[in-house]
Amino acid sequence: MSKVLLINGSPHKEGCTFTALSEIAKTLEAQGVESEIYWVGKEPLRGCIGCGACSKGNGCAFGKDDGVNYIRDRLDEFDAVVLGSPVHYAAASGQIKCFADRLWYSSTGKLMNKVGASVVSCRRGGASAAFDELNKYFTIARMPLASSQYWNQVHGSKPEDVLRDEEGMQTMRTLALQIAWMVKCIEAGRKAGIEAPVYEPVIRTNFVKPQ
Repeated sequence: MSKVLLINGSPHKEGCTFTALSEIAKTLEAQGVESEIYWVGKEPLRGCIGCGACSKGNGCAFGKDDGVNYIRDRLDEFDAVVLGSPVHYAAASGQIKCFADRLWYSSTGKLMNKVGASVVSCRRGGASAAFDELNKYFTIARMPLASSQYWNQVHGSKPEDVLRDEEGMQTMRTLALQIAWMVKCIEAGRKAGIEAPVYEPVIRTNFVKPQ
């Protein structure tokens, strides 16, 4: 059975972001797709320092105690990854940024071809900026992006407000339907013998000369 990882990047374990992710989880379940909501917590998270230790294939040097390596080591369990975040100063939360920076950088190849999507929760404005920020993780990792009927955002100061956001809740359900459909299509393709592309070796430049 397909499974989706929903990462809650809010410092509030069961706040507005959790409410949005829970709506996705309920719809996925109705579609026969398992899901798991993982909370990054509220303790300070280290950002990536570019040490390069993860290039040895053993995960993030600082990921032992904050969940980054725990999730990295489990990525093969999941067919899709959803990043959820509150909007802080028209951007994603520091928690989700630090977590995702280190998870993505230390997980080369593990995320490729998994379905990706992001969800943001805000009181009023800044949602589209935070949404754009999170989507860049998927599009740099060769992950097909799931979309909905509108940008994936909900509004409210507390969970009860989010539940009253009818358009936002419907957007979450539509997103879940898209995710379920995409992971099922990918699985059906594999069973039919359609393999993932064989990519060219990555070329990296600094815009002047090869590195």
